[in-house]
Amino acid sequence: MIRFALLNCLAQSVIFSFCYAKSSPPQGFISLFNGINLDGWWGAKTEDPSAWKQLSPEKYYLKWQHSLKDIHTHWSVEDGVLINDGKGLFLTTEKNFGDFELRLEYKTVPNADSGIYLRGVPQVQIWDTTKAGGKWKYGAEKGSGGLWNNGAGAAGRDPLVYADKPFGEWNQFHIKMIGDKVTVELNGKLVVDQSPLKNFWNRGKSAKARKPLTSEGPIQLQTHGGEIRWRNIFLKELTKTSSNNKIDENAFTTIFNGKDFTGWSGAVKSFEVSDTALQCKPGKGGTLYTKKTYQDFWVKLDIKIPAGGNNGLAIRYPGKGDPAYSGMCELQVLDDLHPKYSQLDARQYHGSAYGLAPATQGYLKPVGEWNQQEVIVKGSEVTVFLNSKMILNTDLSTVKDFMNNKKHPGCLLKKGHFGFAGHGDSVAFKNVRVLELK
Repeated sequence: MIRFALLNCLAQSVIFSFCYAKSSPPQGFISLFNGINLDGWWGAKTEDPSAWKQLSPEKYYLKWQHSLKDIHTHWSVEDGVLINDGKGLFLTTEKNFGDFELRLEYKTVPNADSGIYLRGVPQVQIWDTTKAGGKWKYGAEKGSGGLWNNGAGAAGRDPLVYADKPFGEWNQFHIKMIGDKVTVELNGKLVVDQSPLKNFWNRGKSAKARKPLTSEGPIQLQTHGGEIRWRNIFLKELTKTSSNNKIDENAFTTIFNGKDFTGWSGAVKSFEVSDTALQCKPGKGGTLYTKKTYQDFWVKLDIKIPAGGNNGLAIRYPGKGDPAYSGMCELQVLDDLHPKYSQLDARQYHGSAYGLAPATQGYLKPVGEWNQQEVIVKGSEVTVFLNSKMILNTDLSTVKDFMNNKKHPGCLLKKGHFGFAGHGDSVAFKNVRVLELK
């Protein structure tokens, strides 16, 4: 049998264990999990990666965006450890990988059933190996680490030896994948030795119709039936690979030229252009909005808020009235840490759909610094990212509880202008660009 691990003796085993105890990756490896949050990950289920790889960047991004609400519901981070509650989508790397070495640690609980998808293909199996777990009929008594979806009798399907640690202890995987060949060590024991990972997506197809295993894809951490914890997720790339679909910045259209109000209408006299930025004049107000109307769209912009500053993004504004009520919504722009705002309703803080849905606080940069914000409007759904953190993901059609019991007649508008709702403070905006979504 050919081994690739660091250990061939007890001394090397100690080195291997020490390596996993550290929070920094071994030489040549990168950390897939930063120990703080879910940056670099999205959510997917058991699905052929080739399907979503063929999506347009726009449609892929929307799929990615919708998955974030799910993973933030079922995944959390505590003391540098990833925790899943046994439900929801599988945590999936945003980047695709070809040939690689993967090291990670996991700890699970009774009745849980999990695994690691390689290039999006199931899977290196993780079992509750006890009889009480009820999975002996599937081979769980043989232990974890096998390529279970290879099918009964196939090479690598069952582990060569039993290597699981008792519940409550951390298990260490070292997985190497080159081409379709997979080698797995669990807790320092060889359990799979260069066995081909079968293409799960070809099952049931004739030999002629079968396709080879995908050359690159994501790492996925499967969730299934019980809590599982992960830490020290390190990867070394052995071949150059690519990121998943991304939106080309060139696809966006700049809608503020940094010089004048070409393409804009409404409260033009209440705003001014200063140093390529658009800002509300002190003491002035009203809504400045695009002459063009938008249905579904994605807007990116930079925002700088002075101390105590207040403004808003007018979404699908009809061109008259208060954008918070006559438009689909007003997304609040606010220095929400200022003492004068300490008693506001949660639906009034920065990023919130004013009076409708509260945004998560705590991601604004200090007063006077530029913030990067993105807003995606699709049907009745609104998603807001602030400085790369998702702070709002809501469906306005489901809102039943209105602030002060004041309904918003425009919240279900399907089309309107994009704009800025001035409230007398010199809030500034620049790099405003829009992508219309299909």
